[in-house]
Amino acid sequence: MEAETVHAAPSFGPDEPSVSEDVESFRLRAREWIRANLGPFRPEAVAGLRKVTREQELAAVGNDRRLQRTLYDAGFAGIAIPVEYGGRGLTAAHQRAFTEEMAGFEYPSRCQVPTLSPCAAVLLDFGTEEQKRRHIPAMLRGEEIWMQFLSEPSGGSDVAGAVTTAVRDGDDWVLNGAKIWTTGAWYSDWALCLARTNWDVPKHRGLTVFILPIHQPGIEVHQIEMLNGAREFCQEFLTDVRVPDSDRIGEVDGGWTVGTRWMSHERLLAESPYVTVPAKPAISDRSPVEIACRAGTVDESGVRDLIGEDRMLDVVGSALQRRLGTGMMSGRIPEQSAAIGRLFRGIAESRRATIEFEVAGDAVWDEEFGDAGDVFLMRQVSCIGGGTTEMARNVISERVLGMPREARSDHNVPFREVPRGGRRSS
Repeated sequence: MEAETVHAAPSFGPDEPSVSEDVESFRLRAREWIRANLGPFRPEAVAGLRKVTREQELAAVGNDRRLQRTLYDAGFAGIAIPVEYGGRGLTAAHQRAFTEEMAGFEYPSRCQVPTLSPCAAVLLDFGTEEQKRRHIPAMLRGEEIWMQFLSEPSGGSDVAGAVTTAVRDGDDWVLNGAKIWTTGAWYSDWALCLARTNWDVPKHRGLTVFILPIHQPGIEVHQIEMLNGAREFCQEFLTDVRVPDSDRIGEVDGGWTVGTRWMSHERLLAESPYVTVPAKPAISDRSPVEIACRAGTVDESGVRDLIGEDRMLDVVGSALQRRLGTGMMSGRIPEQSAAIGRLFRGIAESRRATIEFEVAGDAVWDEEFGDAGDVFLMRQVSCIGGGTTEMARNVISERVLGMPREARSDHNVPFREVPRGGRRSS
């Protein structure tokens, strides 16, 4: 992703309000409620790129919505989101305590990312009061699942090169274009959409962000079948989609300021103060320990080293995300440091999929190992989805370490004049 100077945005994390319940008391209360009300963690229930039927996925979505509502009714949804928007108004430390206590228990994965982060986080940072009050409580209750309309078929990793257009028509905007690689768009309700509103300025300065319901006339959602048969990735075609100006996020042509913040929230993921994404159990159907025991490879040469490496990646990744989250919320490190976590996560997840494959040995394709083989075949997705690891390296070098920026041929060139596909835009 190319770097661009942007105006200052609101502080990254939630305010630290004065609260009546200390973190440890909150933790104990949460622990008691979780153990009394939630079932065990099941890997197959968590959102992922697996081959399942449409009916199975819709059933899982419905279950996640119900589970999210259960958390909301119990006062454990939106823990660090302000009370006026349906949250609890507590601190990131309270959210972290709850997430830690949730380890090993079921959670509504499809209602967390990207709905609460980055989407709700972007609304909190840039949305109007009416937008926040209309949508954030519905997100917290599981009534609205949100997606990101960012990537485009012609743009690759160059988010700022968006050519989906938004043209003003009275009090509305009319959107035309296409988005791609939107996981779960076919069952979701709303989207944050980045569109081009000005072709006569450099590409970073002519973008605007909108919110829009996904299932409406003018939007076609096509599921994309992946190598392993999964159909969660989608492509969306927008044809004369009308969006009221009241559903614009931020300033006209100020979408890159919103987008930079948006992508910082996306890279932070599990350490966001707005989401509950607990660690999976140390022993599960997909852990190298369990795989090795079932495959009978525990005593084979190198297998225990692989198990240890997997555990190391887990421990280091958790510690790194926590350090980044704490540092960014306190202002000690720049918010673009989230790219460090994105880079580590992409490489580590790819490596861990390889470890599972190697630990299982010749038995990896047996039915009892579920999708371990498919996960291995799809392992590079972790380095692409949510922004490529190459983009993360660019952000780290230029915007965290302060290294010289990569040369750009389109710097200060009106986007209309930038060649695309062998010609300039008309």
